Amino acid sequence: MKNQKLTIVAKILAKPEKKTLVKKELLKLIETTIAEKGCINYDLHQDNENKNLFLFYENWESRELWQKHMNNSHLAAYAKATEGAIDDFKLFEMTPIS
Repeated sequence: MKNQKLTIVAKILAKPEKKTLVKKELLKLIETTIAEKGCINYDLHQDNENKNLFLFYENWESRELWQKHMNNSHLAAYAKATEGAIDDFKLFEMTPIS
């Protein structure tokens, strides 16, 4: 299981007054992340009705490589830039079954 593909779904709900900031900072993550070893895809979505709601759909070659991503400096910079701007954050680690 260690080297099994990992799917990540990250749900980010921005505070309404911080939506633009959060979106800008999320978009900054994409180029660096897709260049990382093990990243298969890193797709950002914005809800059609609730523009404060963003979702990342990611696939990684393994959980180990995803964990390296989670410790990278660009994610720390994102966290600092959006401190106090997020209403809710949920992260789902999922294993493909079909």
